[in-house]
Amino acid sequence: MQNTLISRIYVWQLPVRFYHWINAACVVILATTGYFIGWPLALQTSGEASFSYWFGTIRFIHFVTAFVFFFNFVYRIYWGFVGNKYSDWRNFILIKGDKWKEIRDVLAVDILQARMKPLESAGHNALAGLTYFISFLAFLFQCITGFGMYAAMSNAWLPHLFAWIVPLMGGDFAVRQWHHLMMWFFIIFSMIHMYLVFYHDYVEGRGVTSSMVGGWKFIERERKV
Repeated sequence: MQNTLISRIYVWQLPVRFYHWINAACVVILATTGYFIGWPLALQTSGEASFSYWFGTIRFIHFVTAFVFFFNFVYRIYWGFVGNKYSDWRNFILIKGDKWKEIRDVLAVDILQARMKPLESAGHNALAGLTYFISFLAFLFQCITGFGMYAAMSNAWLPHLFAWIVPLMGGDFAVRQWHHLMMWFFIIFSMIHMYLVFYHDYVEGRGVTSSMVGGWKFIERERKV
């Protein structure tokens, strides 16, 4: 005879949880302000044009948030080398052959609904790790292209480290188009991410949402009695 044992495991350390929520806020702010920078609203006003600085404020918020986003991302890379096994950088790179099998199993459970029994993974499963690795590359691309464009209007040392990307990609217009196009990657990624969080939290009851608040997750294990 078997019954289910619920194990409570401390998975996400405080720096990882801080990174997650700061990164989520930055993505929302950057995507919103970036959208208006790409398609600015034509607000009608009877006042003096110099008194209406709303677009300049949007750009300022975008630039400040970009700096927060960048240093938060750098810190997460650092924590991938000093954190616990669940935040280790190896979880995001498929260096073992069994990871590809796990990806197929995750697709069968989470996406295709071909299997009902959830996988026993306390941290990131292989598919999540691969997806986050791709998102990290997208983060890096946005940082390089964003600061590369900002270098033309800034005297700060950090943006000028990436000024080389503008001539490499064919000019400011091309960089701006790619930078703006990548914004939609984050929007689509966020939608899929929220669906999977809802699935694992509500359907499987594994405490995924609360784990990014308190750090604890719940894992079901079979035991014989």
